[in-house]
Amino acid sequence: MRLDALFVALRMNDTFKTDSGSMRRIANIIIVLFLFIAIAYSQNNITGTFNSLVKQQVKLEGFNGFETYLIDSTQTDEEGKFILEYSDDDYGMGYLTSTNNQPFIVVLCGEDIEFKGETLRNPETIQVIEGNQNKLFGQYASEHPRREQALSAWIYLEKIYQADSLFAIHKNPINTIKQEKQRIKKEDSAFLAGLNPTMYISWYIPVRKLAGSVSTIAQYRVEEIPATIEALRNIDYTDPRIYKSGLLRETIENHFWLIENSGRLLDSVYIEMKISIDSILNDLVKDEKKLNEITNYLFKLLESRSLFKASEYLALKILNEVGCTINDDLAARMESYRAMKRGNIAPNFDFEVDCLAPGYQPDNLPQKLSELKSDYTAVIFGASWCPQCSDELSQIAQLYESWETHKVEVVFVSLDEDREVFKSYAKSFPFISICDYKKWESPIVKNYFVFATPTIFLLDSKREILLRPNSVNHLDSWVEWFLVRGNM
Repeated sequence: MRLDALFVALRMNDTFKTDSGSMRRIANIIIVLFLFIAIAYSQNNITGTFNSLVKQQVKLEGFNGFETYLIDSTQTDEEGKFILEYSDDDYGMGYLTSTNNQPFIVVLCGEDIEFKGETLRNPETIQVIEGNQNKLFGQYASEHPRREQALSAWIYLEKIYQADSLFAIHKNPINTIKQEKQRIKKEDSAFLAGLNPTMYISWYIPVRKLAGSVSTIAQYRVEEIPATIEALRNIDYTDPRIYKSGLLRETIENHFWLIENSGRLLDSVYIEMKISIDSILNDLVKDEKKLNEITNYLFKLLESRSLFKASEYLALKILNEVGCTINDDLAARMESYRAMKRGNIAPNFDFEVDCLAPGYQPDNLPQKLSELKSDYTAVIFGASWCPQCSDELSQIAQLYESWETHKVEVVFVSLDEDREVFKSYAKSFPFISICDYKKWESPIVKNYFVFATPTIFLLDSKREILLRPNSVNHLDSWVEWFLVRGNM
């Protein structure tokens, strides 16, 4: 809409009078006009010319927390040219993709951007024609990896010169290596210090550098591990910039991966993880939405890596200490750690549903879990439709005879919904198998706070929870250590 359209609209009514109703209509038209102008002027263009992208679809996507979203898309012309738009709401990082191409990262910082190159797949062929922050980012993205390679090489040589008596006597080379290391680090730091602090990349590049350095530090620069972990702890996850950066997932994963792979004893690893969990939650309690989002992701991450002591600590801290509302699904998953933690008494349940018990005669078949005469009981939740369950249950079937000699009983609780499927699936198992065909709605499943299959609990004769094994191997190791070797 152009400015002269306003006057055309006003002239359309020949009987126009400046009464109060007319004035309100004028005011409304002006408001709409200025809103339209504001929106139009908040749009920025990304222009590209790529010879190999003739008549191809090009998309611009942005980041929003752990997710991505489409900002704009278009098709290139016969010369490989395209124009995409982004708004102030997309401020942060984005990426360009085309058919069969890897993404090319761009800085969406309120400036028009122009690129030229051969293909998005090869960043080294791409030239930034317009866009100051994108030029600076491209320069650093090109120079920093080369500095890191050189730095790693100098560190390797330094260790040789210091450890090998053939070279250790030569002080000049060692001093030269130290000076070159310092020069490389200083040059990298000087580039970052020279960035305007109002630029998005002045925040983004250091955080990306931190997250990206984790594997190198863990392998080659272990002396930097404590400082790197501390820097990762200092990231503020309520900062909107990280939600638009595409780094949210990477910083969290690399943070806990570095602790796990820092060469510490396992008990020390869990102590460090607890400190890190505390540092993350200290900021997140101010933002309920982000608390739920990040806690949910971190909780699943720790469980997927079998870091159950850390996931238990996170769950209990959230449930007991954090003064925020947790969404129902997350709260229920975490509640399993409070209700089913070690030392608690596991719920009793009946065997009155369909029960297969090859080792028992019908007249002496236990009617409920509490009637089992074993010293220990492993309760396994699984189903025929769970591929990992089949592997785990097959292992248990092979180990069952050995476990049984040490008074370990096994009860398989199936989440199957079909009677014939359950009986066909469980008929070959040498241990007790039961099913009520209610899947996740089963009272047994709900009482044990089961949210994934397979889930395993080890109970003693009083149904006290002794262990929440993360696998059959974990459970078998416990049997081997405490029951087999303990009786030697």
